[in-house]
Order: sequence, then C-alpha cells, then structure tokens
Amino acid sequence: MTERQKDRPWLMRTYAGHSTAEASNELYRRNLAKGQTGLSVAFDLPTQTGYDPDHILARGEVGRVGVPVSHLGDMRRLFQDIPLDRMNTSMTINATAMWLLALYQVVAEEQGVDLGQLQGTTQNDIVKEYLSRGTHVFPPVPSLRLTTDMITYTVNHIPKWNPINICSYHLQEAGATPVQEISYAMSTAIAVLDAVFASGQIPDDRRGDVVGRISFFVNAGVRFIEEMCKMRAFSRIWDQVTRERYGIDNPKQRRFRYGVQVNSLGLTEAQPENNVQRIVLEMLAVTLSKDARARAVQLPAWNEALGLPRPWDQQWSLRIQQVLAHESDLLEYEDIFAGSHVIEATVAGLVKESLAEMDRIEEMGGAMAAVESGYLKSRLVSSHAERRARIEAGEEKIIGVNIFQSTEENPLTADLDTAIMTVDPANEARVVAKLHEWRADRDEIRATDALTALKKTAAGTGNLMAATVECARAGVTTGEWSWALRDVFGEFRAPTGVSSAPVAVAAEPGTPLAAVRAKVSRTAAELGCGRLRLLVGKPGLDGHSNGAEQIAVRARDAGFEVVYQGIRLTPEQIVSAALAEDVHCVGLSILSGSHAELVPDVLERLGRAGAAPSGAPGESPIPVIVGGIIPNADATALKAAGVAAVFTPKDFGITEIIGRIVDEIRKANRLDPLEVPV
Repeated sequence: MTERQKDRPWLMRTYAGHSTAEASNELYRRNLAKGQTGLSVAFDLPTQTGYDPDHILARGEVGRVGVPVSHLGDMRRLFQDIPLDRMNTSMTINATAMWLLALYQVVAEEQGVDLGQLQGTTQNDIVKEYLSRGTHVFPPVPSLRLTTDMITYTVNHIPKWNPINICSYHLQEAGATPVQEISYAMSTAIAVLDAVFASGQIPDDRRGDVVGRISFFVNAGVRFIEEMCKMRAFSRIWDQVTRERYGIDNPKQRRFRYGVQVNSLGLTEAQPENNVQRIVLEMLAVTLSKDARARAVQLPAWNEALGLPRPWDQQWSLRIQQVLAHESDLLEYEDIFAGSHVIEATVAGLVKESLAEMDRIEEMGGAMAAVESGYLKSRLVSSHAERRARIEAGEEKIIGVNIFQSTEENPLTADLDTAIMTVDPANEARVVAKLHEWRADRDEIRATDALTALKKTAAGTGNLMAATVECARAGVTTGEWSWALRDVFGEFRAPTGVSSAPVAVAAEPGTPLAAVRAKVSRTAAELGCGRLRLLVGKPGLDGHSNGAEQIAVRARDAGFEVVYQGIRLTPEQIVSAALAEDVHCVGLSILSGSHAELVPDVLERLGRAGAAPSGAPGESPIPVIVGGIIPNADATALKAAGVAAVFTPKDFGITEIIGRIVDEIRKANRLDPLEVPV
C-alpha cells in the first residue's frame, strides 16, 4: 500500500482562564505539557466589558468565567515562563481588544520578542456583541474605528497577527440558521474591510496583506453534514467577495481561514455524558473536509452545562482532538467530499440564500446600519424562538431532554458538587487588593499623561493603538482605559429584539400556551390589575441574553406585560424598575456564576422596600425566580434565601416555566392554586 503524506494537524486549544493570572498561568502550562499546541484565553466579564474589579458592576463577576486582567502586571503573570515567540495565542476579547493586545505586545517586548514573530488572534468582532454576546461598550461607529486602527497597526507592526476574528459562533447560539450565520458574518467582514480601506491608512498595493490576515471564528452544531456544507459555502463566498469586491488576485490571501469552538448551546444538563458524542460529531464537521478544514479547534468539556470544567474535563476534550489527528487516517487523504452531488447541491443552496441575505443587508446600509435598526437582532430572536418551539413540540429531538429521558445512575455526576470546578468566593477580594497595590505603586503622573493623550487622540482622527500601548506601559488599568474612551465615545445599549419578535408558538384552543394564557388572564382579573407584569432582569455583566429574551417573548405571548431593559444592570437598578413598574414577579437570568452574590442583593433590596417574597400579610410581595447555569447546592441556597423557583438548562419547556411563574404569583398573593393543565 502506498504511504500517503499526512497533513499537519490543526492548532489544538482549550478555552481557559479563571480566578487569577497566576492560577490561569499554571493551567496554561499544564495544558501545553499535555500536548495542546496553542492557547485560547478566556477573560472574565469585567475585563471584557472595560471595568476594573472594584467597580460596582464587577461584583460577583471577578475571575468567574475567565481570568481578570486589570493592568500590565496581570498580563506579565498570565504569560510568565511561556515564550510568546513560540506561542500562538487566541484572545477572546472584543470591546477592549485593543487594550489587551497592547498589554500582550508590551509583555512580548519585555521578553525580548521581535514583534514580527508574534502569532495569534484577537477576536475583535463587535457586531456579534451587539447581537448575541453582550460585551460591547462603545457605539458602533467608534467601535468600528477601534477595529480599523487595530487592523492597520498590526498589518504594519505585527504582520503575523490576526487582528480580527469575525465571529459567527455566538450568532448560532443566539438562534442563527446556517444562512444567517454566513450572511451576518460576511456582512460584518465587508463592513470592516470597507472601513479599513476607507481610512486611508493602507495603500492599495497592500490590500492583500489586510485580507490575508482576516480570520473567522465559527460554531459547529450536531447536524454535522449541514455544518460541513456551511463551511464550504463560507469558503466559496469569501473567495468571491475578496476577488470581486476588493480585487485580491492571490489565492493564498483569499483563503477562508477559520477557527472553531463546537456548539456549547447543544450541551445538555440532562444526561451530560451524551455531550461527549455531540462534541465528537461537531468536531468532524470542521475536520472531515480538507478543502474547508479549520485552522484551529477548541472543544468544550462534557460538563459545561453544569458549571466550570475541571482541568481533567479539559484534558478529555483535548484528547478527543488528539485521537482524531494522530490515531485516525483522516489527515492522509485529499478532500473526501469532492464530486459529491449531495454536498455540492447543499453548498450551492447555502451560497445562493446567503448572498441574497447579504444583498438585503447591503441595501439597508451594511452591517452597522442593520445593527442600529434592530433588524439583525430581531431576526435572531425570531429564529431562536422558532427553534425553541420545535424543541418543545418534539419536532427537534434532543436525547435525554425531550426524548429517551429515562436513564441509569450517572457515575460522572454522582457527586455534583465535585463534578465541576468552583471559584473561591474570597478570590475577588484578593484581586481587588492587588489592583489597589498596583495603583499605589505606579508612576501616577505618567499614567495620567497617558490617559490624557489617549482622550486627545480619540477626540481627533489619529490611530489609537500607539496611545493605547503607552497607556499599557504607564500602568493604566483596564477600567481607566475604557472610561477615558467612554468619556469621548459614550456608551451603547443595543436593541433587545424582543418587542419586534413575531409570535413563534400558537395559542390555539387546547394548546399548552392557551392554557397558560387562561391562567394569566384569570390571575390578573383576581388581582384587579388589568395585566400581569413581569420584569426580566440581567444583573451584573453577563451578556448571554438568549434565555432572558426567550422568556420575555413567551411571557408576552402568554399575555404578560413584560419589562425588559436589556443587559448589565445593578441589583439597585432592577429593584427600582420593579417598584416603579409595579411588577408582579421579578425574573433574574445569570449564566456567569455571579448568582450567589447578586440574587441575595436583589432579595435584600426588595425586603427593605417592603416587597420581598416573604412580605408580611397585607403587603404585596414580589416573587423572585432565577434562571441560569446554577449548581444544585447553589439552587438550594437560593431557595433558602427566599427565591421562589430556580430554572436551569434542563428546564427546556418555556411555556411550562411561564405557567410556573403564574403559580408563584398566585402563591405570593395568597390566591388559590389553579389546576389548569399546562
């Protein structure tokens, strides 16, 4: 048998970071020793949204979903003993991407690294933050300027760096169909490239250098044939756009370069062992096809729907990649789907529909205009609502969730409290103390001068990267850099897409939603209030608003008046809104792990206002319900503190949740239970 030449494996990463820079550095070095070939840095929410750990909105969020990086000292510790000239580092960072790249650059310089050797990626895609992930800070126009300045700077100074990773990953998690994922990502790429070339910072003969550094970050779901065709369609459209719109002749520069994290949305809390085979199938979607194979792959852990994975869980996911790359014969063959009429027809259909949607977005004025108008967000909310309706109806089957629910006892989760890793609650205080030490020890005059220069540059038209690098060297903090730019650019609250989302579930007679509508109507009549009012709140910095939006839409369709003001609210703001709107229930959505800090705060503030769930007879108590990724022990503690009900990913029936909310309102107001089937 003729021996075949094997392709090089893709970069193998795990998305990691938690607690402190020191703890994350130890984790990175252990993962590299296990054969991981690149780093993927998860930053905590204060770092992602431009707050220092001592800001009120950072409470409960520090070190929860990633590593806190507040200044140059943290970045030094994060990469201590990791040679950056031999590393390929991906940083999932968007609104504050320029700042984190500046810190990374300065640490590399301190290591004696030639910037021309630095390799890696900053995600730096603000559009999908407005649509799905929620870590945006500035309005679209100045955000696009930050992206443009980063791209032009890296092309000229860090030529091997990917300054932007157009990210459709979170779009799929927010409900995007393959066509929406392709078209929204491509429209974003067009908006970015148009802005870069219009800036005058890149000569025409270097356009290919810019296009060649644009990369993408995608999602791969369990429908792995459809997902593989999606990647081929992505590649085909990118080649066409870069050739026809931007005149790039070099095929190498036109190549669609992408990394992938497979679909965390599809991971289930019920029977979580099934997540392993889901992860494998999703990985095959982006590795089987040589002509559309990912350049880098990072896999979630089997238990991410339960909480923060342990190092062993991350190792399991790394080993999945290694078995495929090193034990199988996958990398020995040319594209195994070439010539398949089934694949070709599917790809052609995706290309046609995606180009049509891209044309619609172009007619609106491009991706940024479609964000500001709310068009893209409302389309995603609608798509997600339709998908959830299919799951609840059993049309879309999820093993262990809405089909084949009986199960043997799971040894992996026999002790749920040890099946995930938890962050020490005292960690936040230690991080804040080190931040205060950093501020006290730095050259305050230099830091102040650097921030003044940054604001002056922002008020003008110069490239912001050089001023940002000086801020990094001067000891400026993440929050100070962001607030300097907020002073010039302002902040942005993205459209929620809830009010414009069409009805996704019918309330025909005899349907579950009709039964819930009847409960809502009767309860409102008994309370003499016209309509029941539900406040859906997202305290803290968690921007994953998909669940909150779906609750809001279904509650609206069930007859509630819904108060939903979007993401990033303090407990004080939520309680003030609940009292001002005279709501009958407060629903809190938290996926970041900060529920233990923020939910009791909401309860305490309601109590001081005389509206706590345990209000005295004669008062009008407001029940509080909570939804999110909440371990069993935490759910028990929240209920003991006064929370009426806790919902986690296993509670997939949204109509049933709305029915439970009505039950809790009746119980809180001492009304008899309604035996209405749901």
